[in-house]
Amino acid sequence: MSYDGLRKLVPGWLRREVFHFEERIVAEISRFSASLAPGAKVLDAGAGEGQYRNYFRQQRYVGVDLGIGDVDWNYEGLDCIADLLQLPLRDQSFDALVSVVTLEHVTDPSLVIAEMSRVARPGASLFLVVPHEWEVHQHPHDYWRFTRFGVALLLDRQGWEILSIEPGGGFFRLLSRRLMNGLQFAPSWLMPLLAVFVVPVALVLGGMDGLDRRRDFTVGYICWAKRKTK
Repeated sequence: MSYDGLRKLVPGWLRREVFHFEERIVAEISRFSASLAPGAKVLDAGAGEGQYRNYFRQQRYVGVDLGIGDVDWNYEGLDCIADLLQLPLRDQSFDALVSVVTLEHVTDPSLVIAEMSRVARPGASLFLVVPHEWEVHQHPHDYWRFTRFGVALLLDRQGWEILSIEPGGGFFRLLSRRLMNGLQFAPSWLMPLLAVFVVPVALVLGGMDGLDRRRDFTVGYICWAKRKTK
């Protein structure tokens, strides 16, 4: 069973603790969409299957992806299949942009940020999530990992005002995730038994995360930014 498949089997209240980073992303996406005006035009750059479309029902959502990431995904719901390195979209045509764990899959992250900046209107909002200590995924299209300083540099060079760059947990949240990752290597018949032992330990580790104040060990970063008007 895959990591995502295992996550779907866990009840919501427990999922928020054991799968902290993924659930944090969902909560932040909801908050981001609520911050946008009805009718605002939103670009999801690297939309995958468009799993965040429903969060933007009050806005005009446009999902764009190259459609080569995961062979099991269904890309038929995309609004546009295109390379993020060269978006077939007009300059300054979007009020908000979303990009969730996508930059690691492009060959030139700085050029993708430049393209996203080109299609963003002055004052546009950006919600960006990047991995830091994340396992290799979507083979072979997985090229980069990012620090908070790298994200800040990429955005600053393209005229974005950074509102926040928050780590998705610290050292103990990372240990908890790695422990849960290990379950996917167990045969399906053994996984429920192992989970009985692994999940409580993962919960304890997550509860210890406050001990890591620097949070230099983290699964990834969640960034909010705004396009500068000048």
